[in-house]
Amino acid sequence: MHRAGTPLLLDEAIMRFRPCIDLHNGCVTQLVGSTLTGDGGRNPRVNFTSAQPSSFFAAMYRRDGLTGGHVIMLGPGNEEPAAAALAAYPGGLQIGGGITPENAPAWLTRGAAAVIVTSCVFRDGRVREDRLRAMVDAVGRERLVLDLSCRKKGNRYYVVTDRWQKFTEVVIAPDTLQYFAGFCAEFLVHGVDVEGKCAGIADDLVKELGQWSPLPTTYAGGVRNLADLLRVRELGQGRLDATIGSALDIFGGSGITYAEAVAFNQREAT
Repeated sequence: MHRAGTPLLLDEAIMRFRPCIDLHNGCVTQLVGSTLTGDGGRNPRVNFTSAQPSSFFAAMYRRDGLTGGHVIMLGPGNEEPAAAALAAYPGGLQIGGGITPENAPAWLTRGAAAVIVTSCVFRDGRVREDRLRAMVDAVGRERLVLDLSCRKKGNRYYVVTDRWQKFTEVVIAPDTLQYFAGFCAEFLVHGVDVEGKCAGIADDLVKELGQWSPLPTTYAGGVRNLADLLRVRELGQGRLDATIGSALDIFGGSGITYAEAVAFNQREAT
């Protein structure tokens, strides 16, 4: 039996809905991520802001047995609510946003199942392997998730950093994913062009990830209803998990209910 909070191997994986807690200015929020621009991310397009604290959502995910979800700190001022979410569901959530080799161990101590990194391992658009190795030294490969969120340029998807505003030279491709797989246990990939818009998934990106990824991978971006969740399963060949944000009723959406997403997991597990 798979132990909750640990990475799944592909040969034992089932598709799952994975929950999220996005934090902006200390609140649980759903944003259009591509609008986190160069003003420090202070004035993005906001789809929803919750009156409930982060711990409310974490406790709900714990109650319903949802594992592998993530807490993302979108800018400064989110450390306290992030820590509160981890305390409400120790070992059940990953943490990302401003994670470095220096602060990553402390987040594991606070209860994170794994840390998620992106910008700290890139500089001037290129991979910094020394920083990758420093992250592995700090937390171990099995507790590291690489965020390879990407935007399309021409016919290819490029990893983007710094609130998804800066293109790197790194292309989502089989050899790229294979290289990064040597440093981490999972990938998290937002389709930034569709993220937060509730207008459908990036079909081509989902298909490529399903074909190419050598690790458990969570796709996020554009899932608006149960049909889109099933489409991720189809195009991703059952090899991808999926996160749903703005479309969920608990985040002000009307496309799919949280209860439907939980029921999806229960059906997939049987």
